[in-house]
Amino acid sequence: MMLRVMLAVLLPVAAYQSPLPTDCSDIYRAGSGTDGVYTIYPAGPTSPVQVYCDMSRDDSSAEKWTVIQRRQDGTVNFFMKWDHYKTGFGRAAGEYWLGLETMHLLTQAKTYELRVDMEDFEGQNVFALYSSFSVGPESEGYKLNVGTFTKGAAGDSLTFHNGMKFTTTDKDQDTHGSNCARLCYGGFWYVDCFYANPNGVYTWGPSPRAAGVQWRTFKGLEYSLKTITMKIRPVAT
Repeated sequence: MMLRVMLAVLLPVAAYQSPLPTDCSDIYRAGSGTDGVYTIYPAGPTSPVQVYCDMSRDDSSAEKWTVIQRRQDGTVNFFMKWDHYKTGFGRAAGEYWLGLETMHLLTQAKTYELRVDMEDFEGQNVFALYSSFSVGPESEGYKLNVGTFTKGAAGDSLTFHNGMKFTTTDKDQDTHGSNCARLCYGGFWYVDCFYANPNGVYTWGPSPRAAGVQWRTFKGLEYSLKTITMKIRPVAT
């Protein structure tokens, strides 16, 4: 009898509990509208993940940007192995890589678009916007699926990589005769090797060919960018 009374009290409370946020849009709708570091739960309550949320861009939209990758000062080493790229590394308050497994879980739950913001050392800011972005499961090599390039002065350097599996120094899944991660000092969805290399070694401005943080259609392959950020948000319905 006591157990039935307790259940009668607890069930209505549980029914009204808000679900844990899976991305920055969920956090925004829950009442937090300030840029900063927040905790999301794309894999459930036992697996919290810290991310940086861009809440202020495109204020008219209810969908907000979840940052999945950021380079800004060279304080984090991105020349990492498979397990690091799978689980993520760095700090959400600074430079970081969210993690391929988390990206996969996020992009299976909703349809996302991708924005890539970047800046050169002369102060020019540009972006590239893509209609969709998702990452496949580990069993398929965390394959990249990116939609149509829709706009942005940065130009389209990512479509070249569409459909590729992820490559690191210890897991070669590109089409090059060698290992692009070793040649280009990073991990990415390399082909043979790249038009975009956001995870390359951080240098300052002019750099050796294919060795820096590069976006070919913006500054070419002999210039390393000051900042680059990849962020996703649910496609508005």
